[in-house]
Amino acid sequence: MNNAEISEKLVKMLDLRYEPVAVKIVKKGDKIPEGFEEPENNIRHCQSIMRARKGESFVIPAGKHACVVGASSLGLMPIPPKVKEGEFHANIGMFDCSDAAANMIEQRSEFEEGSTIATVVGPLKDFDIEPDVVILVDVPETLYWLVPAATFFEGGRQAFSTAAFQATCVDSTIIPVISGNMNMSLGCFGCRRSTDIRNEEMIAGIPYKNLEIMIEALEKIHDGPMQKARQK
Repeated sequence: MNNAEISEKLVKMLDLRYEPVAVKIVKKGDKIPEGFEEPENNIRHCQSIMRARKGESFVIPAGKHACVVGASSLGLMPIPPKVKEGEFHANIGMFDCSDAAANMIEQRSEFEEGSTIATVVGPLKDFDIEPDVVILVDVPETLYWLVPAATFFEGGRQAFSTAAFQATCVDSTIIPVISGNMNMSLGCFGCRRSTDIRNEEMIAGIPYKNLEIMIEALEKIHDGPMQKARQK
């Protein structure tokens, strides 16, 4: 399947409200893909995701990333001392002290500093290149069906990692890329403050390499268990 076909199947079977979003991490030494424009103004990773689900596409070099917290985790820039030491997030009022905030940063998944030169973000259906991860934004009932799809063939349980911050950069982009497994997030302070994500929506990040087998599973459960559960 090509990316347009994958996207169409996801939208149809899950009844998605928005387009699946593709994210490509452009590593140092790699060529930046052609056909993508830089955003006019600096943009946060979370903002690029929320705009891409509605049809926009971007190539965002390090200098165009507006959020130093996200950009540093993505390997685009050094982590600022106030972020690493916890002062930045403690000042927001989400932690009892800077040590607690620093502990969150210390435990986050991240790409090596300086290893990334840009991110490319846009609707999966428009991607002619292979992305690293595909991100879905929707309500819990919709994203729930990704869990039986992920466990259909081998069973087991799904374990998700999240925090009060970095729902799209760490939870939905970096963790799926590093772990090779889907991850889900309830959203975070930053994306809920800086984007148009709705109160009732959450986020899932799926490694691109896992999508075809998940779609195969969704096709098997769509007309049976999914429809039975969705009947009201």
